[in-house]
Amino acid sequence: MIRLLIADDHSLIRRGIAQIVSESEDIIVAGEAATGEDALELARSGDFDVVILDIAMPGRGGLDVIRDIRVANPNIKIIILSMHSEEQYAIRSLRDGASAYLTKANADAELIAAIHRVAGGRRFITADVAERLAYYVECDSELPLHERLASRESQVFLLIGSGKTVGEIAKELSLSVKTVSTYRARILAKMNMETNAQLIKYAVDHGLVM
Repeated sequence: MIRLLIADDHSLIRRGIAQIVSESEDIIVAGEAATGEDALELARSGDFDVVILDIAMPGRGGLDVIRDIRVANPNIKIIILSMHSEEQYAIRSLRDGASAYLTKANADAELIAAIHRVAGGRRFITADVAERLAYYVECDSELPLHERLASRESQVFLLIGSGKTVGEIAKELSLSVKTVSTYRARILAKMNMETNAQLIKYAVDHGLVM
């Protein structure tokens, strides 16, 4: 039996995931969490085989706790479930220790297969992600600027790229304005830019935001 931990701040999403996996007789939902911190605590103390993590949860989201969960419970397998396309977060998630990256739009069709695959010790990688992985293996020294950002920096960058203000980002991520401003400064320095307008243009030009 595969014991599953579902971490998403929306109870409706958690119920939806539970409904999907109920179609498989060898998967049981053994725990739920609404924050990254709760997911980490449960992973540390509970007996789980697979955790499904949402990226955008209050406080520390999925990207922020991937490595901590892997340290706390090396045997647990992590599936990132996100509303964002593979192009935005998939490579970073896999590098940080996730075994799969799925979009919520495709969860109905792929989730059960992904759970079985990662529980068996393998990665579940879509064709789009496989293509991007191959590209980065060949061109690792020429990574795009946004791929060099740390996980939280990348999250803040995409929110800036979508046109949100520092205050709006702070509220969405449950961070202080000062903390978000610090991330913004780091992002600008790493990407050799000076203004939000430049970050927005970069994000749009690279198809990272709509």
